[in-house]
Amino acid sequence: MRKLYYKINKINGPVIELKAKNIQFGELAKIFLSNGEQTYGQVIKIDNDFVSLQVFSGSKGISTDDKLCFLGHQARLGFHKENLKGRIFNGTGIAIDGRAKINDIEQIEINGPLFNPINRLVPSNMIHTGIPMIDMFNTLVESQKIPIFSIAGEPYNELLARIGLQAEVDVIIFGGMGLKYNDYLFFKKEFKENKEKIIMFVNTASDPIVECLMVPDMCLAAAEKYAFLGDKVLVLLTDMTAFANSLKEVSIAMEQIPANRGYPGDLYSQLALRYERAVDIDGFGSITILSVTTIPGEDITHPIPDNTGYITEGQFYLKNRVIDPFISLSRLKQLVNRKTREDHALLVNVMIQLYDQCHKVRQQQSMGFNVSLFDKKLLNYGTDFESQMMNLDIKINLENQLNLGWLLLKKHFSKDQIQMPKRIVKKYWNINVDRSDDK
Repeated sequence: MRKLYYKINKINGPVIELKAKNIQFGELAKIFLSNGEQTYGQVIKIDNDFVSLQVFSGSKGISTDDKLCFLGHQARLGFHKENLKGRIFNGTGIAIDGRAKINDIEQIEINGPLFNPINRLVPSNMIHTGIPMIDMFNTLVESQKIPIFSIAGEPYNELLARIGLQAEVDVIIFGGMGLKYNDYLFFKKEFKENKEKIIMFVNTASDPIVECLMVPDMCLAAAEKYAFLGDKVLVLLTDMTAFANSLKEVSIAMEQIPANRGYPGDLYSQLALRYERAVDIDGFGSITILSVTTIPGEDITHPIPDNTGYITEGQFYLKNRVIDPFISLSRLKQLVNRKTREDHALLVNVMIQLYDQCHKVRQQQSMGFNVSLFDKKLLNYGTDFESQMMNLDIKINLENQLNLGWLLLKKHFSKDQIQMPKRIVKKYWNINVDRSDDK
């Protein structure tokens, strides 16, 4: 029988402190409240005989004379390969969809060790999403970790949902942190049609902040299990800024010395611990992580996007309701673009260069400069590029995205105005778009 502790020394926000011995970092504890209810906490700090726990439901209702016992293990998630799909859970892994409890489940611990680098494969496979600004211009690569940088008011959740519904993967695991309730209802509605491969872990703005911190770990624990079973898993997380703000609130409650803008000094490590679980496992499946990071005040030097940029492999920058082609970058795309089609990288470079020239002509035009005939071609091309390539509502397969690119070039320019090898131009200049494969 486990030892009961009858004295809580300190209560500060969601953190409680007591004296205890032989306790492990990350260990779970059950707290027996005086009103007969029970809640759980997790060890987050050990200082000699003093142990600090973050309480999942918050410290409201807890008194210093409540009983507590440690369980001898870390947080666990009940796993079942098939019955987990289509379900909705909170940040602690408890089902909140009103459906029957899952039986015959395997208990898996979260926050396990990272994969041995020797068993990791070099990313080499593309994940098709049907969105031209991703597939063609900033390819999403299997086992990649990449954020969607955005600001409040942009349709980042809508974009995340579209990618989840259209991505060619085996399992989608969605983690919502600090969601507004209408955003939660939006994802619930959107994912309903594809629930046979989607699992949701949700923490809303009204839920305890400690549950917010648990969401990525629950998602990644499930993702690792599915990856070991051979599945290609895509983890969608929104919003990592809410996650970082929860870390900040807990660190303040623990009276830690704050770092940049009040965030904890280990913010980088906390973010990296989650992102670095993206992996392509030799002989098994893979985990790809796509997250949303809202940028406070549109300040890219803010600690959250700044630290994220050092960890991840590029970013999709959502600005003015489109993925900005100039500041978005998938650093792994060159690993797969050479395998898609021979003209892929060449075509992308030429189209972006011409669109950049269009931007410069627009600036000159706004200042009253005259435009040449070629400038007018650039302006017309830019308009078509925005409506046919940058529009996030378009769904078209990669082959047709590339073919559409050639049609745009042919429509607005002559062969002599395209800076590309003559062999490639000759081969693809008269190509057509076959939309029969698009859904």
